Amino acid sequence: MGRRHEVAEAKRLLSVGRLVTLTGVGGVGKTRLAVHVAEQLLRAFADGVWLVSLAPLQDEALVPHAVADVLGIRDESDRDPLAVLVEHLREQQLLLVLDNCEHLLDACARLVGTVLMQAVGVRVVATSRHRLRLLGEHLLEVQPLPVPKREELAGDVAAARRFPALELFANRAAAVAPGFAITAENQRAVARLCRRLDGLPLAIELAAVQMRILKVDQLVERLDDRYRLLTGGSGTRLPRHQTLRSTVDWSYDLCTPQEKLVWALLSVFAGSADLSAAEAVCAGEDVEPADVLDVVIGLVDKSILVAVPGGSRVRYRLLSSLRDYGLEKLNELGEASTVRRRHRDYYLRLAEEYEKQWFGPRQREIIAHLRAEQDNLRAAFDFCLTTPGEAQLGLKLVGTLWFYWSCCVLRFEVRHWLRNLALCEGMKPRGAPAKAQWASGVVSLIHSRSDAVLRADDRSGRPVPEQADPPVTSLAAIVSARSDLMSFAVLGRAELACSLVFRSSPERAVPLCAEALAVCVAHGEQWARSYLLRTLAMAYWAMGEHDSATTHARDCLRLEYVVHSPQGLSRTLDVLAAIAIGQGAAERAAVLLGASDNIWHHISGDQSKAQQQTGRIPVSERRARKTLGDRGFERAFQRGLTFSTDEALAYAVQERSSRRGTPRETTARAASAELTPRERQVAELVAQGLTDKQIASALVIAQRTAEDHVQRILAKLGLPNRTQVAVWLSSTDPPGERPPPR
Repeated sequence: MGRRHEVAEAKRLLSVGRLVTLTGVGGVGKTRLAVHVAEQLLRAFADGVWLVSLAPLQDEALVPHAVADVLGIRDESDRDPLAVLVEHLREQQLLLVLDNCEHLLDACARLVGTVLMQAVGVRVVATSRHRLRLLGEHLLEVQPLPVPKREELAGDVAAARRFPALELFANRAAAVAPGFAITAENQRAVARLCRRLDGLPLAIELAAVQMRILKVDQLVERLDDRYRLLTGGSGTRLPRHQTLRSTVDWSYDLCTPQEKLVWALLSVFAGSADLSAAEAVCAGEDVEPADVLDVVIGLVDKSILVAVPGGSRVRYRLLSSLRDYGLEKLNELGEASTVRRRHRDYYLRLAEEYEKQWFGPRQREIIAHLRAEQDNLRAAFDFCLTTPGEAQLGLKLVGTLWFYWSCCVLRFEVRHWLRNLALCEGMKPRGAPAKAQWASGVVSLIHSRSDAVLRADDRSGRPVPEQADPPVTSLAAIVSARSDLMSFAVLGRAELACSLVFRSSPERAVPLCAEALAVCVAHGEQWARSYLLRTLAMAYWAMGEHDSATTHARDCLRLEYVVHSPQGLSRTLDVLAAIAIGQGAAERAAVLLGASDNIWHHISGDQSKAQQQTGRIPVSERRARKTLGDRGFERAFQRGLTFSTDEALAYAVQERSSRRGTPRETTARAASAELTPRERQVAELVAQGLTDKQIASALVIAQRTAEDHVQRILAKLGLPNRTQVAVWLSSTDPPGERPPPR
């Protein structure tokens, strides 16, 4: 609101340079301006605009990871994370918005400088109270909103509405006092109030909230009293940062004792928190667990907390300025260490509960929740790292989250916390932390074995002697003794089976996989099941039983976990490519390799280029090139490169029927589903063949928002892929009401 000049100037600076830093005091609206500029430029960047919030971070080493998380980059190597990020961005044309850089200036400057030097298609907008001090940096100081002088009003209500500060106050006041508007009678009071607040948007919004209980004249009177108190009656203007501080102080004073306390307690959360976490950390002697919700609602009503809907639960966050204020109050209470420990303990309990539930049907839900809590997990680790005597529990938390690190391929981060927490205590990680190291190592080993098999010219490696097999305890015995060991037992079998395939004994791998697979199916588990199905596919391929190999690889692709796991999807496509070569389908193999490379490129850089540089070429590529010739191979490979994820899946499984039930069952579910108007709009664009990126551009929304809409539509309708959305629409819409194809 009222930022047309700044928006135009930011866009102009981005057209002549590649780094624009928005500076200004806290509460002036830097983040909102950056987001608005990004939305305005969405169509100008082929690979989108991406917002990275750095406010929750405290550790500079994690800045590249925060960016990689937003971009969806996953790397399984031991490379420097900044190098991985740069490799991913090198061919991209995108706008990166780094929000709240001031407390991580050196790390942000290092990242931005490296990216701009090596990725020429990337532009950056940063928000910070201080400049990054990089060559070519353009600064745009964000000023407070204009407020009128006394003589500029002269009783003209229309003139008052031309001032953004007054317009902002009127809009926010009307939200809490329906019917409020600027009139000839109140316009001078509103203008005086906005002048008192120096036109700072956050201060104006906090003041406007009080209109639920006060009139404008009362607001002005109380602010004048506070102003005289702070200046000693001298009439000297307060610095803008002190104006905001006094407004926040005033908002704090207007809170109930419980609201004040909960405000301070919630400041230990990094990013956002759901109600369960808030209740666990805030409930104590002065706040009953049952009262936390009412207090949270009160803070939302006062614009102290922001409700963030999304996923299956609402989350709440403090704006960075208000979080800093809350931390000050918590320190004044002398409770910071106690509450941070309570915060850490909650996330340790959450991790322990999820570890118990991991080997079962809730894996996607568990991972989604932990991803939403990643900033808080980092805050818990930071507490353990910086507080004497807490490193052991930090190491326990690392180990308990072994399934999260492994499933999300967060190898650098788990090593970061293990190394630093161990150094803090001068010890080597043992016990629980070793679980994280073991699981990460086994998963990497399975992947490396699989890759090695697919790169081999033949499978004539030395067979494993019969007596070389390690003793394997029955899975049934493990189930009856310790159900929480199932993941480790199953992963161990997957690694052993993969090793047997690698050592030319695939027939001995099959029963190992089959036994473990049966346990996974019985428990509704998918993560380890995907490894087993892929290993079974490789075993049957190595035995020359291509039909069985194809069946198991396609079964792997039908798992919801694999559909939403780029790494698992890419590796399974590689296996299918090898099987296709064995069946004499060289062109199909090349298409599958192209589809795999496209997926890999979006999560970890150019796979084919890395393979060419290291000489680690899959046997399927070598043989497909030999059969098709370089031009024929490249033509088929390029076709695969153009596939979306859904198109790659459809091509790989070669079936049109639903993966979630019979056609009749799917039709019944789809017919009974109700889409929201927005979902219906997205569904029509999907039916026209638009990609998620094109849908985002057409509707002027973020690409991730478009992706979320598509996934919800597929889930509601019970449909396996985007193609089926068009079929569903054609069966529900009269022909005359369907939009024309694009």
